[in-house]
Amino acid sequence: MKTNAIRKAGKLPFTTKFVYGLGTVAFGIKDNGFNVLLMIYYNQVVGLPAAWVGLAIMIAMVADAILDPVVGQWSDSVRSKWGRRHPFMYASVIPVGLLYFLLWSPPMAASDTMLFVYLLVLTSGTRIALGVYEIPSTALLAEFTQDYHERTELVAYRFFFGVVGGILMGVFVFSAIFADDPTAPGGLLDPSGYLKYAAIAAPLMAISILVSTFGTHGRISTLVTPPPPPKEPLLQTLRNMLATLFHRTNAPLLLGSIFGSMSGGLSAALSIYMQTYFWELSSKEIALLTSSGLLGVVLAFLVVLPLSKLFGKKWTTLTLYFITMLSIVVPVGLRLIGLFPSNESDALVPLLFVFTTVTVMAVIAAAILTASMVADVTDQIQLKTGRQSEGLIFSATTFVNKTVSGMGILVSGLLLTLVGFPEDAEPGVVDLTTTNELAIVFALSIAGFVTIALFIMSFYPVSRADHQHAVDELARRRAEGLSPPKGAP
Repeated sequence: MKTNAIRKAGKLPFTTKFVYGLGTVAFGIKDNGFNVLLMIYYNQVVGLPAAWVGLAIMIAMVADAILDPVVGQWSDSVRSKWGRRHPFMYASVIPVGLLYFLLWSPPMAASDTMLFVYLLVLTSGTRIALGVYEIPSTALLAEFTQDYHERTELVAYRFFFGVVGGILMGVFVFSAIFADDPTAPGGLLDPSGYLKYAAIAAPLMAISILVSTFGTHGRISTLVTPPPPPKEPLLQTLRNMLATLFHRTNAPLLLGSIFGSMSGGLSAALSIYMQTYFWELSSKEIALLTSSGLLGVVLAFLVVLPLSKLFGKKWTTLTLYFITMLSIVVPVGLRLIGLFPSNESDALVPLLFVFTTVTVMAVIAAAILTASMVADVTDQIQLKTGRQSEGLIFSATTFVNKTVSGMGILVSGLLLTLVGFPEDAEPGVVDLTTTNELAIVFALSIAGFVTIALFIMSFYPVSRADHQHAVDELARRRAEGLSPPKGAP
């Protein structure tokens, strides 16, 4: 039996790449809101205890992560006139916008219990609704093109819009919505500012998803439509899922991302402590370092494809993660041995800006290539097993990133306890021994997690030649109407 298996020849047009990436603006806005505003809003403005806010956010993250593989497997199995992915993407538009708006409109007079339930339901709902778009949309990466380098371009567009969208929303929020004085009308502690934020952010999220989904709708007819999967007992389905996820081509990426995500979560949680207490930066200086993310993402977008073409995805990715580790650890190490400018030096902030820019560039470029390698894995697994499981494979990566990054945040709390870091600490008055101990465990932890990730990911076996062989063999089988292998390892 033959299907519409042969894609139209030629590169994807720029407009397709552009609108495909545009959908990630929704994630950038959500990440900025969740990471920067949600805790202070529900804790300081609404009045919910911080521990309750943190618990609700953590539960929502875990629930979302658990459901991601379900959405991925489900979208792999769907057959419709709108393809396998687009029905889910369209279905997410209204829930994303509505739930995110309601998240910032809690009942102010409610009890703490009611507020906790409200926050938990709306946070979970927002994450799950975004996941209904995210997982199928990401899976399209492997379906839109089988070109080794074009996949990297597509991922680069997704990261570019996601990161820039989040940063620009953050700049807009603090420059156009909230006043400088947190306690003044329109300040960070004024509820009216959050209503304005929600009225702008929620529609932008929904619109970006809708434009991306509708803009890629015309590509549906060019995608492979695999035959419907056979009906199997639940236990066999679970076995197939595990066999797919831990296939020899995917396992190094999946397991390596565990330690990479631990490193990312730990760095995200402790960076503000390092900037405030170790480097003793002011709020304006921290804001300046944050803005380096814009330069970092542009540089990542510019260098990722040339480096990948020159050295291959695997070795470029490993090198970029090694650069990430160095750019985080080297300034700390140099300061501890007295070879970095003092906190009073005019050279401190410019040097930290350079290191931070390099860190952002390397992290984003490495993440782009990792996602591109995951896309290449889907072809290898389909060739060996006959299972076309893009949604499941990408959802597993998302699951790991969400859950393990949260564990990294948990580890950061344990490290703060380990060094005896004081509560209500003022910058400049914390004992130097304590800040140095924090810097040491921070640097050693980052170096340790990244080193383990690099070792595991070095076993990734798919080269460009392997990828091309898989693409050619799959095309030959489809053209000849051959049945896929069954029960292959």
